[in-house]
Amino acid sequence: MTYDILAFDPDSVTDEDFSAWWNKQSEWSEDHSYDDAAVTTPSLREFYGELIQTFPPMNGPGSPTDEEFDADPELEVRVTDYSIGTTVVYGAFAWSQESTARPLFTSLAAKHGVAVALVSDGDAILRPPGESSGS
Repeated sequence: MTYDILAFDPDSVTDEDFSAWWNKQSEWSEDHSYDDAAVTTPSLREFYGELIQTFPPMNGPGSPTDEEFDADPELEVRVTDYSIGTTVVYGAFAWSQESTARPLFTSLAAKHGVAVALVSDGDAILRPPGESSGS
């Protein structure tokens, strides 16, 4: 079981339209790899770049090497399965990491001006400070 959380471009959807928009996004039908942050917005790239310093990606650029796993026995529980789209960064964290992942994810999102949907918490949406519901 994973703790799932989503960062997204706050201008991409209103809170009212979020559910339908997220259903479309989660089809993962964009024409690119979903493990490379180069495809997303600058703010989401910066957010992701800081996030993976603590929770490295399971796959794709920046994923740990066998040597890094050997050197850090706790690394295995921190690797995270990310899916990156043009306006989203989705993270599936080990449930045991929720108490660290959620506050880090939300604080970095606020720092970089991106919105968050707490997918494992009923899709509650957190907007950057000073942002409205995207309408």
